[in-house]
Order: sequence, then C-alpha cells, then structure tokens
Amino acid sequence: MKTKSMCQAWVKWILPVYLFTFLPSYLFAEDGHQLWLRYQPVNKAKVTGPSCIAAEELAKYYQGESATLILDPTMEADAYRIEGSTITAKNETGLLYGAYALLRGETTGSKPFYQLRILNHWDNLNGTIERGYAGLSIFWKGKPGEQKFMGRTVFVEDPDQPIDAELIKEYARANASIGINGTVLNNVNASPKMLSALYINKVKQYADILRPYGIKVYLSVNFASPMSIPAKGFNGGKPIKTADPLNAQVKAWWKAKAKEIYEQIPDFGGFLVKANSEGQPGPFDYHRTHADGANTLADAVKPFGGIIMWRSFVYGAAHKGEDRVKQAVSEFKDLDGQFRDNVILQSKNGPLDFQPREPYAPIFDNIHKTKQMAELQITQEYLGQSRHIVYLAPMWREFFGFVAPQKLVGIAGVANIGLDRNWCGHHFSQANWYAFGRLAWDPTLKSEIIAQEWIKQTFSFESQEILSVMLRSREACVDYMMPIGLHHIFAFDEHYGPEPNGFIAQYPIEWCPVYYHKANNDSIGFDRTHTGSNATAQYREPYCSLYDDINTCPERYLLWFHRVPWSYRLKSGRTVLEEMACHYDRGVKEVEDFIRVWNKAKPEIDEQRWQEVDARLQHQLENAKEWRKVCLDYFGSFTK
Repeated sequence: MKTKSMCQAWVKWILPVYLFTFLPSYLFAEDGHQLWLRYQPVNKAKVTGPSCIAAEELAKYYQGESATLILDPTMEADAYRIEGSTITAKNETGLLYGAYALLRGETTGSKPFYQLRILNHWDNLNGTIERGYAGLSIFWKGKPGEQKFMGRTVFVEDPDQPIDAELIKEYARANASIGINGTVLNNVNASPKMLSALYINKVKQYADILRPYGIKVYLSVNFASPMSIPAKGFNGGKPIKTADPLNAQVKAWWKAKAKEIYEQIPDFGGFLVKANSEGQPGPFDYHRTHADGANTLADAVKPFGGIIMWRSFVYGAAHKGEDRVKQAVSEFKDLDGQFRDNVILQSKNGPLDFQPREPYAPIFDNIHKTKQMAELQITQEYLGQSRHIVYLAPMWREFFGFVAPQKLVGIAGVANIGLDRNWCGHHFSQANWYAFGRLAWDPTLKSEIIAQEWIKQTFSFESQEILSVMLRSREACVDYMMPIGLHHIFAFDEHYGPEPNGFIAQYPIEWCPVYYHKANNDSIGFDRTHTGSNATAQYREPYCSLYDDINTCPERYLLWFHRVPWSYRLKSGRTVLEEMACHYDRGVKEVEDFIRVWNKAKPEIDEQRWQEVDARLQHQLENAKEWRKVCLDYFGSFTK
C-alpha cells in the first residue's frame, strides 16, 4: 500500500497521463490500474451527435472511421440500440453504455434487467474499509493515530483532505463501462457524522463527478443520527434527545435532513440502513418495528424520489438465541406489506452470511408484498479475500438458480475497491467487480461468457486454460475450506484461515465456529430439519422437503441441514471423514493445477502482473494445505 503522499502524487501527476493519453505500454509497468479498459487510442473516428462522454470515448478509441449518436426519447431508460456504428438511446447515459458495448465488440443492443445496480462501499470516515483487502478508501481520507488496537495502528478522521477528483473519474468510468448506476459511499456500520454538513458537502462533490457517468450516490445512515447531528433549519441547529421513529420530532428531523441533502444533491439516491444488528441502533430500541423505522425514513425522502434500502441482516435482535439462519424470516415475514412503496428489503444471498457455499436465503420465499433486492459480496471476505483466485460469477449464478431474477428490483454488491494501485488487491479480483456489473445488467449472462470478456479485455488474448481456472475456482475454494455443508469455521475476526475448534466463552455462541458444526465423538452437523431448529420449514417446496430429508438433501448442504454420525456413508460409499478428506485433497490439487496453468501462460503475460499473481497463487496453495491439515486433524480427532 502506498502512503497517502505517494497516492496523491500518482493521482495528480501520473494518472492523467497514464490513463488518458495512453502512452506506449513499454514506458510504464503493467500494474493493473487500467482494469479491463485497455483500449488503445486511435483518434480517427468522426463522431456526430450530442457532445457527451460517449462521444469522447468513441472519438478516441473506436477503430471505425465514424460513429453516430442519436437520442430517442421513446426508448427505455439506460437502454441502447446498436446498428453498425450508430448508437441510439433515450439519454446520454444510455449512449455511454452503448459506447462501451460497441468498444467491447457488441453489435446489437441491450437494456438493463434491473434499474438499481449499486455498489455498497463499507468505507469508514477514517479511511479504513471494513472487510476491505485492497488498501484504504478512495473516498475518505484518514491518518494514523497515536493509539494502537490489537497491535494495529488506529486511523483517525482527517476531513480536511481534498478529494482525488481524477481517481474518482476513473472509478466512475470503470463502473459506467459495466452498467453500474449507483454507489453507497460509506459503511453500513455508519457513523452519525456521515450526515453532518461537512460530509454532505463532500458527498455533493462526489455526486457532481459521478453524475455525468450515470451514477447516483447513496449513503448508509446510523439510525440514531438525530441524537448526534443537527439538521439545517430544525430545532435551532441542535440534535434531539431520541431516535424513536414514531416521535414527531424524529420524523421532522429526518424530513429536514432529507431536504438539506437534496438541496445540494437533487438526484441523491437515498439511504441504506443497518438497524438492530451487531450492536447498531434501530427501532427495537424504542419497541418499534422495522417497518416503523423504515417508513419514517421513507416518508422523508419520498418527496424527492429517494428510496430506503433496509437490510434484513439483523441476527441477534428480536429473536436472540434462535438459529441465526432463521432470524431474517422471523423478523420480517409478519411485516410484509407494512412497508412504504419506496422501501426495499436488502437481503444477503445466503441466510447466514457470505459463506463459500450456503443455501439461498429463504427470506426471498417469504416476502411477497415488499420490494426486495439481493446483496452479494464482491470483496471475498470468506473466499480467500484478495489472496486467492475465486471467481464469483458461478456462485451468483447458483443463487439466481433458486431466486428468480424477476423477484428482485435490484442488486447490491459489497465492493472490493481500495487505494491499491490495481484497485482490488488481486488482479483476478477485478473480474468479480466486472462480473457483478455485467450480472446486475443481465442476470441471465453465463459465467463463462463474462469470464471470456474479462480475460480478453484485461490480458488482450484469449485462454481456455485461464478460463477453466476461473470457472473451477469457486468449487475449489469450497473443497479446500468447507466441503459437504461445513460452514463458518474461520479464524475469529479475520475470517481467513481455519479455526474449527474456535470458542471464546465471552463471545456470543453464534460467533463461535464450534456452534456451526457441533462435532463430538458420535456425530457432526447442524440439525436444521423438523427434528432440530426447523429452518427447512422456511423454504418453499420442493426445497423444504428436499432439504429436510437426509436421503434427498444435496450432499453439498449435508452438514448445513443435518446432523449425521461419523459412520454415515455418502453416495460415494465414503464415510463423512473420508469424504471430507477427498474434498480437501481435491481442492489442494486444483490450486496446484492453477499454478501449472499460470506458469504455462507466463510468455503471454506482462512480467509485473505475472509475478504478482504467481505470488498470490503460492500463498493460496499454502493456505489450502493449511485448511486441509487443520480441519482433518481436528475432525479426525473425534473418530479415533
């Protein structure tokens, strides 16, 4: 990670030259900063039509002699039509999407499946990123403090730092090229300061830069903000003493704050809210419901066209002690239909967290009257972070195999972007940012097609073997981490290495790995059938019956839904421990093959990127071996 001063120097002096004039590649190290936008400038196309960013892109990079841009007000928002070198769209944003499609090689047209295609940044105001593995925030600047926590330097806010306008333009360009049209600028564990006048002014600056690229800004908010932050023109510029959503003063505060924001940012998107989960304040603090809380905020932003994205990840709130995977349905099912029409429930793809493999979240089966959107995690918190090659499109396509895309109104992705020179920490992690955007535009796109696009644009050649690595990588990760339904056995806090024996008495038991496998000398697994927690009852048929019966439950979910004796034999004829060993061995061998493929590709890859990926592959192999050893040693101890 570069120091702040080095980053500023790069942005101010080198980046504009590097990205926007594209001097010959041999003059610069190939550091991955260009992402998949590696067009070579030809500067020969004559572009007719509106003067806009799309025209600028085509004039510089289109290899044809001419291009034409046409505005057609009858077309759907964001859609585009390509006929030869003519792009037609409703507005300049649609033209921009069409321009990138033309540069990508598309020859027809397209329209987005979802109107809400949003990145969720978990960036803190001190510049750190929760579950971020690619350096510090591109939005918020902090500085090292004098204190340390658990041996690490504590960063503190430095709000006087100027924004990096050129860097944000690059970020906007990358997002526009894959159709992303919204960004939440801060962590769901939000600081009340986010709604202060100082930071609203900074948000306005970001909104002004992002707007020409078709990107709206959103903010995560702390539910208790009225008790900490004044609202313009309200209560004499003083906070109030409660955040009770049914209190008249609280309602008036949120309306005043919304007006304050929209006066500066007329196209502000709205709020993302994490309430009454993991210690965050919320309506339960006042014996109110999630609907009460969400509706108060929804009423405040509705006159301006804003939305509220209310997260359903709320374990440990009203249903403390209940099987954690059941709590979203328990808390929200009875509220279905009570939310305002500009409230959207945002739910993770799985019922527990973002595990390498878990069944789809049953909340999508139980909410019928309230809008829903899926929350996917791009940043690989539980999938090797920015140290492993794990291509996530197959995982997300797996989810859409259970939750029909048309049940949702949008997709949110927890971003993996930071100040690292290559944006994402690992060069192959860029593929997940790319894949998210493409699937948010069209959730029916095949993982293979997206990967082929990314490889060709990123490395300037096609490779069936690298494609194979990407398509196999998620299953490999499951194999060497948590096969046959094992889940959440990561080391505490870091969520990286294995710790199947993890238990800390002062922690809530649902934070401890031993809670999820419950291994003893007789058996292993979490009984979520009708004889256990009955989590299977939350699923629609045929999945309720399928998962409840050990004879029909897919073995990839076996230990998720069932408690089985160690002597139980799977379809392979192997016992549980033998099957585990087979998967762990297979996962390690897959990573060994990834290294073989990467070695073979060395003549085709620039030296810097090859070396950086190779180093991470070597680390990935060692980590896979560690998972195999630690887990087989631990679980094997119960069968001796």
